[in-house]
Amino acid sequence: MIQVWSWPTPNGHKVHIALEELELPYEVVPVNIGAGEQFKPEFLAITPNHRIPAIVDDDAPGGPLSLFESGAILIYLAEKTGKLMPTSPAARYHCLQWLMFQMGGVGPMFGQYGHFANYAVEKLPYAIERYTNEVARLHRVLEAQLAKTKWLAGDSYSIADIATFPWIRNPERRNIDLAAYPNVKRWHDSIAARPAVERGVAVLAENQRKGAMTPEEREVMFGAKQFAAR
Repeated sequence: MIQVWSWPTPNGHKVHIALEELELPYEVVPVNIGAGEQFKPEFLAITPNHRIPAIVDDDAPGGPLSLFESGAILIYLAEKTGKLMPTSPAARYHCLQWLMFQMGGVGPMFGQYGHFANYAVEKLPYAIERYTNEVARLHRVLEAQLAKTKWLAGDSYSIADIATFPWIRNPERRNIDLAAYPNVKRWHDSIAARPAVERGVAVLAENQRKGAMTPEEREVMFGAKQFAAR
């Protein structure tokens, strides 16, 4: 059984979707990041970076294995099952390069946009403009790739698609109209319609924040507690 320590965020949804696609049995351990549960000792024992998601696989080759970082988890699950990642060297590296594109570009840049545009108390025009432009640029990169290929890494649906999709969902949160990126929209809609994806994004959906962040949540997420030595 795989334990998934998670919360309904794009990074959490990546792993939920992969587990559903791979039909692996798993148990969800909710980690309420707005309430500070990511700082509890039992979670820090799995991930010293106190970020979701993390997994513990009791059935890992060689014995129980704990992993943090969503990209590493996706690679592990793909290699454990022999699915969702090509095995030929060139195709495998194409898949990994698009996974790294998400990990190093899409996730961090979209996250920075979300912080400065939606959560920061002081609205800094320079920061908002910078990340607005970067979000649009990354959509253009995806559009160019998906004009040439059905899926991000080629002809096969893979962990690169699973990693990127949750960040493209809900484009209105980033002031993006997917109609301006028709190949991204085609790709997004194809993934959203997959039954395993529908199940994956439903995991912990009842805990999705509704409305504005409370002062207590803001302190936990962005205040001194976030940066305290542990």
